[in-house]
Amino acid sequence: MSNHALVTRLRERLGDAAVLTDTDVTDAYSRDMMPLADSGKPLAVVLPSDVEGVQAVVKACAEFEVPIVPRGAGSGLSGAANAIDGCVVLVLTKLDKIVEIDEGNRLAVVQPGVVNLDFRNAVEKHGLFYPPDPSSYDWCTIGGNLSTNAGGLCCVKYGVTTDSVLGLEVVLADGSVLKTGRRTVKGVAGYDLARLFVGSEGTLGVITQATVALKPLPQLPATLVAAFNSTEAAGEAVARVVREGLVPSLMEIMDATSIKAAEAYLKTDLGTSSDCKALLLAQSDSGGEVARRELAALEQICVDCGADLAYATEDLEEGKMLLQARRVVLTALEMYGVWLTDDVCVPRTRIAELIAGCERISEEVGLRIAVVGHAGDGNMHPTIVYAPDSEEEFARARIAFDAILDVALSLGGTVTGEHGIGRIKREWLAKEIGEVGIQVHRQIKRALDPGNLFNPGSMFSL
Repeated sequence: MSNHALVTRLRERLGDAAVLTDTDVTDAYSRDMMPLADSGKPLAVVLPSDVEGVQAVVKACAEFEVPIVPRGAGSGLSGAANAIDGCVVLVLTKLDKIVEIDEGNRLAVVQPGVVNLDFRNAVEKHGLFYPPDPSSYDWCTIGGNLSTNAGGLCCVKYGVTTDSVLGLEVVLADGSVLKTGRRTVKGVAGYDLARLFVGSEGTLGVITQATVALKPLPQLPATLVAAFNSTEAAGEAVARVVREGLVPSLMEIMDATSIKAAEAYLKTDLGTSSDCKALLLAQSDSGGEVARRELAALEQICVDCGADLAYATEDLEEGKMLLQARRVVLTALEMYGVWLTDDVCVPRTRIAELIAGCERISEEVGLRIAVVGHAGDGNMHPTIVYAPDSEEEFARARIAFDAILDVALSLGGTVTGEHGIGRIKREWLAKEIGEVGIQVHRQIKRALDPGNLFNPGSMFSL
């Protein structure tokens, strides 16, 4: 059966407007935001608008033995949504309905094409809060967040995406629809299949709906900033926060390179001294006296660990201004070239060692490496900057990328905290979980997707 016949079948089922084959258009859907990951030329890009359309695509592709690559907005940083030659890219952005917001049970039912920020704004009107907040939350979609088990700045208190998932609706490789999970607070009936699909990067099925838990809307945040003249002192402060049982709603770290970049970009002085090596930013969303006590305890820890500056504020605008320095780092680094951001997670007691390792790698490859990250959970984002027109610098950036992964594993960490494995860390997944772990992954893949229909070659090979 020919590829032309498959395209014809898809157009019969979905309509001409939902099936794109013009390469000038389909190329825009062929890759995500990770420059290291290879991508191919899709046969077609399809945009179904309901679950029945997704089923039709899956059944047709299975019949014609053509692989499917599920995709959201394309904000990913692992190549997990990248096309392979001859595949059908299945775009879920038109499944964009918030099906239900149940205030009484603090849950919502949402389709994968809903933008994270739009969903957060919608539930906020009901006095509720959806915690997962990836940095791209203003344009990434819930489906992409589910597929990669995305995190964000508030993971230290609220966890990653899977911690908010109660149940899923998934189209399987034969076109059938699996409904798994629950609407109750507790439930232990059978295997936890919902968590199996969260983070599977589109390799096991296509998520078409999710039931997610919501939190009460938190209070407006109070903010703390602390500056240190050594990364070791900042690392000790983080370790003390953990040991003493404090759980801020946000705790971020910036190294000297990222501080200087943010200051240059914002054209402002963050109040740090010239020898500042690390900046901690923390917030409490507990409100009132509870927040004041939390920030006072955080401030005392920072002072005890040698902070040159420790300053807390309940002023919302001042807090936003301080946090802006953290949020603009990647944009600020574009003043020096293009960037390649890594995503590793280490034990929180070893953050300073990771930063020191990145400084050593920076010297070895001769490239700028800035480290920012979620200090509260140990998820760091070392970011390598290189000249966009230099293949030689890009090659050195690739060496640095892998060297950082090696350091993370040597510190007892993981090669990805929230971006996923995708097509750039397949060999590193094998190194991290071992041969038995890879075999179990393959057995699950074969059981659910015997024809290797969904996103073949992503995460691991069969």
